[in-house]
Amino acid sequence: MALPPVTVLGGGSLGSAILTGLAAAGVDGLRTTTRTAASAARYEGTGIAATALEEDPRANRVAVEGAGIVITGVKPYQTADLLREIGPALAPDAVVVSLAVGTPLAPLEAALPTGAQVVRAMPNTPVRVRRGVTGLARGAAVTGPGFAAVEALFGLLGEVVVLDDDRIDRISTISGSGPAYVYLLLERFADAAVGLGFERGDAERTVAATFSGALALLEASGESPAELRRGVTSPNGTTAAAVAVLEQRDLGGLIADALAGALRRADELAGR
Repeated sequence: MALPPVTVLGGGSLGSAILTGLAAAGVDGLRTTTRTAASAARYEGTGIAATALEEDPRANRVAVEGAGIVITGVKPYQTADLLREIGPALAPDAVVVSLAVGTPLAPLEAALPTGAQVVRAMPNTPVRVRRGVTGLARGAAVTGPGFAAVEALFGLLGEVVVLDDDRIDRISTISGSGPAYVYLLLERFADAAVGLGFERGDAERTVAATFSGALALLEASGESPAELRRGVTSPNGTTAAAVAVLEQRDLGGLIADALAGALRRADELAGR
């Protein structure tokens, strides 16, 4: 479907990733606001219109005029103030999409004019290369066409999962934070390879290519991770010895504890 005009308020890490992915998908007329002129300058030559708040304090209100989808990518504690600022300038049928972790739909809706359409979205940074995962939660006032437009937008950037509001923070602990877990794992594998005598560059390339190839095989084969793992793990072999160490150290429990920690922090941000 044809997307309505899209504005992203806050061109930080995630906002920038969304803009880059949409531009790569051929979406025209993208607008964004940034805090500084230096940040806005990064968008020169990209086809994305960027305005710095330090140069125009009204930039947020101007940027949302005529936009059909407005994505707010500022910090959670800044979100309500931003919504109150832009509310009077929103088009009647605009859908506001909040990226704020730990901020449920109710306070977002309360910060906007009555009847405003609000969606919560939890994307991750691979939306930059259109391989992201985004969880969406739909507010009470969102129309069918409005939600379809938001689904189509994030569908251009990867996989979309529709959830209830109370489960959005749960998916943020998995897919939203997930790239950081993967990169940390890559770091630690490379560190271990260096400990075995590899040069740092060779270690990082080998580890990255191994992970990338394993995921490509998972995607192409249609087999489950467990099936593919068993295919590599010969009984009493070297892989079996390594897997046994990981299981003895309770890798599954460690991951569950990490996700629980992320969810506790989301609850703290939400005041729960």
